[in-house]
Amino acid sequence: MPLKKPLLAMAMAAVLILPTAAQQAAAPPAGAAPKLSVPYTKFTLANGLTVILHEDHSVPQVAVNVWYHVGSSREKFGRTGFAHLFEHLMFEGSKNVKEGEFDTLLEAAGGSNNGSTTTDRTNYYEQLPSNALDLALFLESDRMGYLLDVVTPKLVDGQRDVVKNERRQSYENAPYGQAQIKMTELMYPKEHPYHWPVIGYMEDLTAATHEDVQEFFKKYYAPGNASLVIAGDINPAEARKRVEYWFGDVKGGTKVEPLAVPPATLSGVIKETLTDKVQLPRIYLSWHSPALYQPGDAELDILSGVLGSGKNSRLYKRLVYDLQLAQDVTAAQISARYGSRYLIMVTARPSPDPYEKTLERIKGIVDEELDKLRATPPDAREVERVKNGYEAGFFSQMEQIAAKADQLNAYYFATGNPDYFATDLARYQRLTPQDIQNVLKTYLLPDKRLELSVVPDAKKTEGGR
Repeated sequence: MPLKKPLLAMAMAAVLILPTAAQQAAAPPAGAAPKLSVPYTKFTLANGLTVILHEDHSVPQVAVNVWYHVGSSREKFGRTGFAHLFEHLMFEGSKNVKEGEFDTLLEAAGGSNNGSTTTDRTNYYEQLPSNALDLALFLESDRMGYLLDVVTPKLVDGQRDVVKNERRQSYENAPYGQAQIKMTELMYPKEHPYHWPVIGYMEDLTAATHEDVQEFFKKYYAPGNASLVIAGDINPAEARKRVEYWFGDVKGGTKVEPLAVPPATLSGVIKETLTDKVQLPRIYLSWHSPALYQPGDAELDILSGVLGSGKNSRLYKRLVYDLQLAQDVTAAQISARYGSRYLIMVTARPSPDPYEKTLERIKGIVDEELDKLRATPPDAREVERVKNGYEAGFFSQMEQIAAKADQLNAYYFATGNPDYFATDLARYQRLTPQDIQNVLKTYLLPDKRLELSVVPDAKKTEGGR
């Protein structure tokens, strides 16, 4: 339920932790909300590993979160899929951890773990009882320092096949899956690091050699290209000793050079149609938009809520509820480090009309709603509804140790400041309806966008139309 404005101060007070007694003494006057702050200790080991510690004794749990500052954007065209491949290899054992033991040891201690890969980073994380912190640090340090001791050609081949199967399930055989790949291919030139999918291309996965894999790990999985966050029920001084003990012998690597990213622009409207084994046609409208945390990024998040979040949002109400032309509507700012994409996606309801006619009508209504916002800013109540919902979700995430640990790492990676919470939230709180309109008029240009339609393939769809 959206957070009401009068309750905002109470919500802040419930989740904020002031770093020291001295800061508590300098608290704001009665009735004013305290400054949003997540205190941390940061240091760097001799091998280059950045470590961030956050103390939170609310529950006897600890989250260990490692970010390697490498994603699919660090790959090369013709050698894609390496970052995601390593997400799999990192769970297959290391010098002092036998295959299968990583999960077994953590589960025996009452812990859980996982990892994920994006265009810009790969992360690995555990949440477990605080008295088992040494176990998580041992496991993470062993695979950081000694993974290549067990990465044989046979292991690479096995995990290569696993990734290929995941690609088949998630893209090639998934409804609308090919559209996700096609969009980035159409919006970015081949030399741009966002052109190819995070999971990589089949032919590149096939061509990858054992030597390619070793080279990628040595370059990007070194301590100097990583950051470690430990958040939860810890004593920072003791936690530092444990980090130094477990990670101190991991060899540092060479410095990773900055990534040169060519510009990505659309000079006109790109129209493309895909046929797929789906039941309903769908249209994707996409624009280039500001990078993560850059001016315009937060405004487009709020616009997404105005357009497609909740039954009272403009596109949902018009297309799904009033006209009953669409089954679902999505509007989203897909933020990334080197530039973002703004996406409006609409899935049509069954109709006797030809697919193309249905999608053209839907696209026309989307454009009508965007034109209305170009002419007149959204209502203040619309914007306030979305901002309240964002604030509620923001605070809810902060109450979870694992989410807070990951956000500390995310803020450090993007801004250099792990405690970017207040600045991040303020980006949204200060926005006005005019701000939303201005950014829409600047970036969501009707004559510079991708229009991708996905229509059912009558030959592949059971029963045809």
